[in-house]
Amino acid sequence: MPRLLLCLLLLLSSQSIFGAQPGTRVVADFNQGWKFYLGDEASAKEVAFNDAAWRKLTLPHDWSIEGKFDEKNPAKPEGGGLPTGTGWYRKTFTLPATAGRNVFIEFDGVYKRSEMWLNGHSLGQRPNGYISFRYELTRYLQPAGKPNVLAVRVDNSAQPDSRWYTGSGIYRNVRLVTTHQVAVDEWGTFVSTPAVSAQTATVAVQTQLRNATGAPKTVTLQTVLLDQSGREVARQLTPGMKLANASATVSQKLTLKNPQLWSVAKPYLYRVKTTVLTDQKPEDEYETPLGIRTCEFAQTGFLLNGQPLRIQGVCQHHDLGALGAAVNVRAMERQLEILKTMGCNAIRTAHNPPAPELLDLCDRMGFLVLDEAFDMWQRKKNGQDYHLDFKQWHQRDLEDQIRRDRNHPSVFLWSIGNEIREQFDSTGTRLTRELTATVKRLDPTRPVTSALTEQEPAKNFISQASVLDLLSFNYKHAEYPKLPTSFPNQKFLATEIAAAFETRGHYDLPSDSMRIWPKDGKTKLTTGNPDFTASSYDNAAPYWGATHQAAWRAVKNSPFISGAFVWSGFDYLGEPLPYPWPARSSYFGVIDLAGFPKDAYYLYQSEWTTKPVLHLLPHWNWRPGQIVDVWAYYSQADEVELFLSGKSLGIKKKGADDLHVMWRVPYAPGTLQAISRKAGQTVLTSTVETAGPAAKIELTADRSKLRADAKDLSFITVRVLDAAGNLVPDAANLVKFSVSGPGFVAGVDNGYQASMESFKAPERKAYNGMCLAIIQTKEQAGAITVRAEAEGLEAASVMLSSTNMTVQTGNLTPRPPLPRRGGAKRQTARN
Repeated sequence: MPRLLLCLLLLLSSQSIFGAQPGTRVVADFNQGWKFYLGDEASAKEVAFNDAAWRKLTLPHDWSIEGKFDEKNPAKPEGGGLPTGTGWYRKTFTLPATAGRNVFIEFDGVYKRSEMWLNGHSLGQRPNGYISFRYELTRYLQPAGKPNVLAVRVDNSAQPDSRWYTGSGIYRNVRLVTTHQVAVDEWGTFVSTPAVSAQTATVAVQTQLRNATGAPKTVTLQTVLLDQSGREVARQLTPGMKLANASATVSQKLTLKNPQLWSVAKPYLYRVKTTVLTDQKPEDEYETPLGIRTCEFAQTGFLLNGQPLRIQGVCQHHDLGALGAAVNVRAMERQLEILKTMGCNAIRTAHNPPAPELLDLCDRMGFLVLDEAFDMWQRKKNGQDYHLDFKQWHQRDLEDQIRRDRNHPSVFLWSIGNEIREQFDSTGTRLTRELTATVKRLDPTRPVTSALTEQEPAKNFISQASVLDLLSFNYKHAEYPKLPTSFPNQKFLATEIAAAFETRGHYDLPSDSMRIWPKDGKTKLTTGNPDFTASSYDNAAPYWGATHQAAWRAVKNSPFISGAFVWSGFDYLGEPLPYPWPARSSYFGVIDLAGFPKDAYYLYQSEWTTKPVLHLLPHWNWRPGQIVDVWAYYSQADEVELFLSGKSLGIKKKGADDLHVMWRVPYAPGTLQAISRKAGQTVLTSTVETAGPAAKIELTADRSKLRADAKDLSFITVRVLDAAGNLVPDAANLVKFSVSGPGFVAGVDNGYQASMESFKAPERKAYNGMCLAIIQTKEQAGAITVRAEAEGLEAASVMLSSTNMTVQTGNLTPRPPLPRRGGAKRQTARN
């Protein structure tokens, strides 16, 4: 039996989480077996505290998403209108003998102001809710076999603290790590490729070693480079290293012949395996992902591996819709799959360090990542935000972010801030230099930027620091032509464009009449729609933003701009501009909160991919005689002809700057059909039918084969159809879900930004004919049946299977796992 299996975890409060100590590092899932209390209990840090009545749960956990929407919740609609407060987590566990070993606990993120105690001893606190951190437990652990109590207080009560939904609690993963006293330090490797060609690549590896023995040690450091199949392709041995009673950094270089390059089209990954030996005995093993690629920003654009690549990106907040902020790999993967199909090749983490799993996925799926640190520095955006902690914590938080993320090939650019208010005073110059120097000290291989708003040099004290590698600007697309003159010899990126408002399936006529909501920064929205919707024709935006078409056209016509990040990829909880309550989630997404594409999705798909696209909008249920604007987004074709019930309404062609074509059509029920042609030959056909009364439900699962790991998800799209199978565009039936077998409803949604329905109920009203059920597996394998019913409609069922076998998902290519944080022995805790 492999040594890894000797330590299979049985995570019951009365059982040891390690069966036997292996020879090297062990990284153990520490998510199970927790107890939770929503409220404040000052004595909960004490070992003797009675937590028998507390709720049992498995992390990651976001308690806010479980609450009720209420305008009076302190986070306000900008924070999603959900409750925050203070909560406690406790976990009781035992360990075998740990003599000669060090034990650490690692948290990927706790929102926010966490404080921790082990057996009544304070471990520390971290106010930043997005940063990863660890504590050493060794000195406070009980002898082998005796119970240990870990208590965590999470304080998210000081509100409002954010401009978007944050979630509350231990919402990212937790691990327990044991090492020998001589080991690779936390985030202790830095791997880079200083020289890359088609024939050879130089791989530079810096390894920080930690010696906690209290005496000098002599060690050998062995570094092996493994290809994607696990085959060794290079090796470096550094023997006879003398370590004092402290940490030391070792530099090595390996040469790889005929390297496979990492790119967005082919994200090839190597692994760097580091082994620390004493007397030829392994003390520690640590693995680091490696993607070999070159990235260069030039005044003429961006180059990946020497080839021009337009950055086609989106900004993403961290919530996962109905699942809240609680990290789930499959939910993140699904978002990336949908974006990849749109043609997206880059993600901007707005406006904070992401979950490590998101970077793992981007490494494997082929996305570039702009990794962002802060939304504010010393000057506040909300009364209780990070500006209160910036002075004391920003240096450590930024260092931890860079050290954690700098080995991901997907990360190609660091951002030290978003729309920082120090742009307007001289402190911006000083802080920009300080923060940039911190990044460069830890990672001199990647450029540094900051998302700016001010395009006049005299008004921008951040750009005046003259240390940013490129200048990134948000909005003001009409001013792009002035940038090369205003900032000579600079490189440029659009970090935010568009911010257009759309509600999926809703259309305001006429389509060429713009809605500027609000019209300026001083006037609240007094118009708008009474049902809190925005038009999916791409004709609504705030005064600072623009339509998707206008914004992308400006980027497209500015070759000196390396590309853009659309605000935003998905709708997100909170920031429900332009509306007041009961709006509680954003309108900015190209994709709605449930993961259903809005019409603008196909605009970007037609611009960002080389595959033929033909998307016809809107639906075809209107008042007789009403003048309806019919749009088509298309690509890889010369023209589009529109027909109504077989009668041609004419041929349209895009002009040089056009991104869609349009017909004005008096409505009559029937069949609307568009045909795109190239050189006279049909490329695609798209049809929209007038729908009759709602008659039945259709269920479509994005995946039917799942893992029985209590984490995997199937996203089931619900469509309300007429008798002929057409989507009913105004259907609002209440759909009720039931599940049999080893699965349950983890969340429901319909994408409507002003819905007050619970995300955790086993039912949901359809919105514009659609809703969503998210089914999560349990640990038992078996068949899962999901049934959907609605009064007066024909019910529907879908079958899923949950298995203990490994299931390939999405665009991920099967390959050896890449343990995050270098865990050489990766284990899963189980009840």
